[in-house]
Amino acid sequence: MKRPVFEYSWGIHPPENKVQSTERPLEDAPLPDRLVLPLQQHIGAPAQPLVEPGTRVLKGQQLASANGFISVPVHAPTSGTVLEVAEHTIPHPSGLTDLCVVLEPDGRDEWTEHRGIDDFSAVAPRELLDYIRDHGVAGLGGAGFPTAAKLGSGTDSDIEFLVLNGVECEPYITADDTLMFEYAEAVVKGAEVIAHLVQPREILLGIEDNKPEAIEELRKAAANSPVQIVVIPTKYPSGGEKQLIQILTGREVPRGGIPADIGIVCMNVGTTAAVWKAVDSGEPLISRITTVTGKAVDTPRNLEVLLGTPIRSLLEHCGVQRDALYRLIMGGPLMGFTLTDENLPVIKTTNCILAATREELPPPPPAQPCIRCGMCAEVCPAYLLPQQLYWYSKAKEFDRAEAHNLFDCIECGACAYVCPSNIPLVQYYRFAKGEIRKAEHERILAERSRERFESRKERLAREEQEKEARRKARREAAARAQAEKKAAAARGEKPADPRADEVKAAVERVRAKKEAAATPAAPDNDNQAG
Repeated sequence: MKRPVFEYSWGIHPPENKVQSTERPLEDAPLPDRLVLPLQQHIGAPAQPLVEPGTRVLKGQQLASANGFISVPVHAPTSGTVLEVAEHTIPHPSGLTDLCVVLEPDGRDEWTEHRGIDDFSAVAPRELLDYIRDHGVAGLGGAGFPTAAKLGSGTDSDIEFLVLNGVECEPYITADDTLMFEYAEAVVKGAEVIAHLVQPREILLGIEDNKPEAIEELRKAAANSPVQIVVIPTKYPSGGEKQLIQILTGREVPRGGIPADIGIVCMNVGTTAAVWKAVDSGEPLISRITTVTGKAVDTPRNLEVLLGTPIRSLLEHCGVQRDALYRLIMGGPLMGFTLTDENLPVIKTTNCILAATREELPPPPPAQPCIRCGMCAEVCPAYLLPQQLYWYSKAKEFDRAEAHNLFDCIECGACAYVCPSNIPLVQYYRFAKGEIRKAEHERILAERSRERFESRKERLAREEQEKEARRKARREAAARAQAEKKAAAARGEKPADPRADEVKAAVERVRAKKEAAATPAAPDNDNQAG
């Protein structure tokens, strides 16, 4: 029986441009001369390095350990020698640097000892979560949230649905499509591992109807499994976590909440397959499927890429046309970000490298005044008022923008796509979010400074009170001594010297020391000859 999906009115239909990269089978990317592995390829605390320059490591060996609950380790994608542990530019919209381990492969690809779990159903959930964390598994379809931490929130809740996200709705990207076609069984098996952890009543795998080959393979793999393959209409951005949950279950994640709050855990299919690989063979997350596409490469395709591989290596392998390359984007054309350095490495969240020509992604035309047509609101998947958010962001009325649920915006770009005035709406929203976060950070710093100032004031006041108490005690003692002196004089007695007792005690101590020094020592019988 075909499971129904819930209706929705938002979304857009941009050109898909997916067939270019699915015409060729999946293949391994070439081994580069060096791998650059950032220690923070996930949301949360960066991993802590365990190696030093000159260390020889084996494939799968931990290079950096998890630093807390919201963190995951980093492993060696192949065997080789650590060249350095230093700051390098990382693939991020900020263009900032971060600590990285640079590895020189030796070409031997020698594995460290590794072994999977024979029966995961016999393993306690907490132990299994630690195992998944130790194998470096983080979200491969979004921001890279540590998988064990995400599943941990589900183990503490009553979970009705486990939702697997195989939608991959953004144009050009076909990494998950290829994964589901090539490794359908791993996706299903990984779903069973996760189901053991969160105990859902139903397992739903959502996939768009523009992936017929992957759908067929998944249905074969799930034939004797509780995993239900649910095909949904192709529409962008139905692959957003909250949007897919709404489509498959009819439920809405509350503002500021997480899916577990409404009895749902949502996982990307790539992450699910990585969980199974770790459990089945003990292999940590050291590679991922990445789409290399765009009209500036001769052979668009999907590659199994070792983490840390420079993007330049992938472009050259796919026949990049340097003269035609206009924009290099990590991710898709709507939610990705432009790269300015081809030496940046592939990380756990790198699902696509788009090498576009000028004709393919031309510069946007000049923005025109808003005509208040309302088309942006019609396509918004978060049911926001993009026009109002634009006005407030532009006027820097950030409190009003926040009051209109600015942070519910997933920055999908659907509003900007349909805007007849070519207003870069998402850029305004990102600016406003950044300013609000900056103001909040400054508020927190100011509050901490105020607390430190108040604490110092209290400490100084307390110390002054203690000093005053000591001064008062001395004054009272002096007054008593003076009173006693006057009383003694009135009786005709010689006043006592207040220091006489101290002098007498000192004299007695000196006399005792002299007597002790004059006493002869007893013979040491142990040192006498027998």
